[in-house]
Formats: sequence, structure tokens, C-alpha cells
Amino acid sequence: MARSVAAKKSVKPAKSSYVLDEQVGFILRQVWQRHSSIFSRDIGTNLTPTQWAALSKLAETGPCSQNQLGRLTAMDVATIKGVIDRLTARGLTETSQDPEDGRRLLVSLTRAGQQLAEKVAPNALAITRETLAPLDAREGEMLMALLNKLR
Repeated sequence: MARSVAAKKSVKPAKSSYVLDEQVGFILRQVWQRHSSIFSRDIGTNLTPTQWAALSKLAETGPCSQNQLGRLTAMDVATIKGVIDRLTARGLTETSQDPEDGRRLLVSLTRAGQQLAEKVAPNALAITRETLAPLDAREGEMLMALLNKLR
């Protein structure tokens, strides 16, 4: 009996070589959570980060296939399909046949989608500035360069 009582006592863990708070993935997730919170608060409309990525990329590049848009926005096939379905249901995007390849559909912004992208862009830029606010300008540039190197 004495043994089972002793076994139930807390044992101080041995020094681990893996410390969660020092891991890049964990830190990136915390930074993403902070950025996502700022985004939700300040985007100024009912858009998710993935929806905004699709809208802003279409505003930047013009019409493209859903597959290409997924690659440009780092979304898998299922995710980009759902995003475009939701944006289309809201009247912000539309699809049409590619005149060069009738088997392919092109995704483009509607007039409402273009107007929303233009209206929301200043908010999105402000969100980026707030996310980077704890850093000075040089640190912010360095962080962006390092993150781009990790892509």
C-alpha cells in the first residue's frame, strides 16, 4: 500500500530537450492566433482570412482558374472550392468558361467583389501594420524577409 501512495506522488519531470515554448511551429501558431484576432476585429466586413486572400489575389491578378487561385493563395483543392462557393453565393465572385480551354472554369470578381476588395484593402494593410507593431521598421522588414525565406 505504501508503494501505491508513493507512486501517486508528483514526480518532477527530467529536463527535457524539447521545450514547447521554444519551437518555431508553436510560436508561429501563437503569432497566427494574434494576427487572426486582429483580422477578425478590424477587417470591417464578414470575411474570413481565406476569403480575403482569394478576393485580394483576384483583384491583383484578374480572372484565373480555381486550381491556379488555390496555388496562388496556398489553399488545397477542397479549401479553395469552398471559399469560391461561399464568395459566389455572396455575389462577390463568378465563374465562366475559359475561352482558350472550354473544359476549364475561370473565377473572377464581380463588380461587388471588386468594390469590396478596394474598400477592404486599407483595413487589411492596417491589420498587417498592427500585427507587426511590436517591431521597429527594420525588424519588420527582417521578419518578412526571413518568413519569405522559410516558404
